[in-house]
Amino acid sequence: MSTNLESENGLMMYCASCGIAGADDINLRTCTACKFVRYCSVKCQKEHRPKHKRECKRRAAEIRDELLFKQPESSGLGDCPIC
Repeated sequence: MSTNLESENGLMMYCASCGIAGADDINLRTCTACKFVRYCSVKCQKEHRPKHKRECKRRAAEIRDELLFKQPESSGLGDCPIC
């Protein structure tokens, strides 16, 4: 269940550091590594980094593994996921 401060895909719609909500005049930037948290400014991103670093690395590794080990769509080349 998402709140009104989360989008349909679960992304935060407020700054993870200061808590300001995203609006038409406030453009929130998404963390490029984990793509989960958002920030209203570079200053907020730098201030929040020590708190976010461990979870960010874990989430980024999950995303990388999902992409790396994603099974290709049936191509008719056999059952081997590498081929």
